[in-house]
Amino acid sequence: MKIARFLSYFSGLAISLAAGWTVLPQALYKEVPQPASFSHAAHTGEKGGMQCTDCHAFRTDGSFAGVPKLETCAGCHAEPVGETASEKRFVEEFVKKEREPQWQIYSRQPDNAWFPHSVHVTRGKLACEGCHGSHGKSAALPAYRVNRITGYSQTVMAGMRMDDCVACHRQRGLSHSCLDCHK
Repeated sequence: MKIARFLSYFSGLAISLAAGWTVLPQALYKEVPQPASFSHAAHTGEKGGMQCTDCHAFRTDGSFAGVPKLETCAGCHAEPVGETASEKRFVEEFVKKEREPQWQIYSRQPDNAWFPHSVHVTRGKLACEGCHGSHGKSAALPAYRVNRITGYSQTVMAGMRMDDCVACHRQRGLSHSCLDCHK
């Protein structure tokens, strides 16, 4: 009788843990579509020839501007440049209507986390690919997943997690306090 209870208890525990590890992450995050399709490869590849900083620039105060504003896109896309339906839709729905796309930001961090792009790019001389990987060569945007509880995005790019930052600093012999990044 004791063995049956023991097996029943641990079987239930194993099933609960397995369900929690597989079901909870699926229930915790939801996918939110981007407002438009976008190909980094079309812009940075052989045809486009653009650099990351052509669209993702620094402000005059050195802070990172992040996702470009519509005026940056409209500079080249007042009319469709290519032949894709997604570009035609973007020009019609956003550029011609002067309607700013509400892009989902993949790197939405907690309010207490601070990451200065300018220090890493200018002083550290790090290439964008060091943290963002081959994202700049992607033909489509990855799925955007947001935590239903916190509202933070699930990091989809390798190199953009705190452990990656700590490992990079250690490789370069840099030591910092937690408060350097967490305010």
